[in-house]
Amino acid sequence: PSQRSIKYSLSLSCTYLYFYFTVKKSEVECLVRLFHSLVERANVRLNNLGLDRNAFGAILHSVFGMTDDMLMNRVFFVFDKDHDNCINVKEWVKGLSVFLRGTFEEKLKFCFEVYYLNGDGYICREEIFDMLKNSLHQQSSEEENDEGIKELVDITLKKMDYDNDGKISFADFEKAVREERLLLEVFGPCLPEAKNCIDFEALAFRHILNSSF
Repeated sequence: PSQRSIKYSLSLSCTYLYFYFTVKKSEVECLVRLFHSLVERANVRLNNLGLDRNAFGAILHSVFGMTDDMLMNRVFFVFDKDHDNCINVKEWVKGLSVFLRGTFEEKLKFCFEVYYLNGDGYICREEIFDMLKNSLHQQSSEEENDEGIKELVDITLKKMDYDNDGKISFADFEKAVREERLLLEVFGPCLPEAKNCIDFEALAFRHILNSSF
């Protein structure tokens, strides 16, 4: 695309996006510029694509310190609201607004969406088993490991499945996390640590002047 079309896209995106998210207008402008820079670096055509799964996963790993491939893949799908297998500029800003400025409620919803892997709105026993197995790297045999994980699944359901239907609904998840905040990322880290967010902001917003927008 031409420089003119990129500048037009940047202006349009910034004007449209900053009304919708918890980041400031000046920060949205920086995120949009960074998005276009990353897309260009990934050799993806700006006019019809954004960041694909590999490019986005590399950002989650190198910038936000995530290492779990399974969870990074799920984070990608939560960012990708229109399910077209790439992150567009609106999805980029919306997802990062949760990472950087998200309220507790927004982060609660985000984590739950990451964890219900089959998209049915519930975290079932099998999904809990797979996520716990993925996050626990024990040096025991697979059979012993599986038995231990099954016990953890039972403990988790006993603690979080308030209506005793054998799966965790959003209402179950919210109630459990509100009672014990450490359960927010109970099935694996899917939000960046505060230090990684601070480092990202220092990089992304370094050109913002200390003025009101």
